[in-house]
Amino acid sequence: MALDELRTLLARHVRPDQTTAIDDVLISEVEQPEPPSSSTSGTVLALIARGAKRLALGDRVHEYRAGQYLVASVDLPVTGHFTEVPAIGFGLILHPRMIAELLLQAAPGDLPPAGGGTPPALAVSTASGELLDAVIRLLRLLEQPRDRAVLAPMIKREILWRLITGEQGTVVRQLGLADSSLTHIARAVGWIRDHYTQAFRVEDVAQLSGMSVSAFYRNFQAVTAMSPIQFQKQIRLQQARLLLATHPNDVAGVSHRVGYDSPSQFSREYRRQFGASPSQDAAHLRGLPPGTAAALV
Repeated sequence: MALDELRTLLARHVRPDQTTAIDDVLISEVEQPEPPSSSTSGTVLALIARGAKRLALGDRVHEYRAGQYLVASVDLPVTGHFTEVPAIGFGLILHPRMIAELLLQAAPGDLPPAGGGTPPALAVSTASGELLDAVIRLLRLLEQPRDRAVLAPMIKREILWRLITGEQGTVVRQLGLADSSLTHIARAVGWIRDHYTQAFRVEDVAQLSGMSVSAFYRNFQAVTAMSPIQFQKQIRLQQARLLLATHPNDVAGVSHRVGYDSPSQFSREYRRQFGASPSQDAAHLRGLPPGTAAALV
């Protein structure tokens, strides 16, 4: 019954740009099958009400379907597609500050014991009845504008609390802890993302994160399922794909702009990542007939 109401509310309020009248609340709908696409995860709770999705991060694959949710605690390059359509889902952007506030207000003993080691950046679980109920009440506010300003922040906090105390609580709590290993890795991820065109030494980024090289490498791999250099490559290739959509005739120029010295190496890695050469993929992105791809080289 809860999923039925959730699907009804989502379908009633979905917009083409995924936004809603409540800040940080998103609704996504996919009606037709689509090929896998690359994007960045953001820091988000994603709850599926209909359909199923597969998401790959490095060599890890996460699958979730109606009644399950995914938590992303670090903004990472991912490749994903819906494996069952039509699909519709709810999203809530996660802010470390709000999670930190809840952690500070929690009484001793209210939080489950922390797990050992550094948690992965992505995790999937089945939504509890309490979590579904809170999400439904938040979505009902889209039809109750008078109550929205007062009640929406309260229900968002309830949703966060359900996450913090739920099966993936370790992942979510780390997002709000300023000195957690996940937060240190998130700082490194942000630096690499901002400087993705530059060559770097792992030792320097480890120092920026306040970790030894061995601890940094181990924790980076645990969070992202990639080495720092592999992560940089993913960012470069995703940025290149965006550039090629608007500059399809300049493969060599795009490869240089994203940090590659060798256009041939760029083409090899691009094909390995996206299953087509840069020029062929650019043609696909622009909706050109297959035979015109060669003209873009």
